[in-house]
Amino acid sequence: QVQLVESGGGLVQAGGSLRLSCAASGRTFSRSVMGWFRQAPGKEREFVASIRWSGGSTLYADSVKGRFTISRDSAKNTVYLQMNSLKPEDTAIYYCAAGLDRGWVGSVVSYDYWGQGTQVTVSS
Repeated sequence: QVQLVESGGGLVQAGGSLRLSCAASGRTFSRSVMGWFRQAPGKEREFVASIRWSGGSTLYADSVKGRFTISRDSAKNTVYLQMNSLKPEDTAIYYCAAGLDRGWVGSVVSYDYWGQGTQVTVSS
C-alpha cells in the first residue's frame, strides 16, 4: 500500500508561482510512475504531468508545457510540481497519483493510488 501526502496548495496571483509536494510512503515500485492531475468545478479530472522514478522521464499536458515542471527527489521519496506563470485557468483541485508504469500515464485509470487533493486558486 502506498500513501500520498500533498502540500503546497494555496492562493496565488496570476503570473505567480507555486510548488506542490507529494510525499510517498509505504512500498515503492522499482518501475512506477507518479503523476499530477487537476479537476476544476464542472470539469473532468485532467492530466497535468508525470514522471518515472527510473530515469526520470517526464510528460506534460499541452496546457502546462513551458510553465510547469515535475521533478522527483528519490532520497526524500517526494515528487514536486513547480508551477510558474500561473493563470486563472489553472485554478483547480490538484491530485497526486502513483501507479505502475503501464504506458498510458495520461489516463486516470492508469494510477492505483491518489492523494487527498489540494486546492490551487489563481486570482486575476
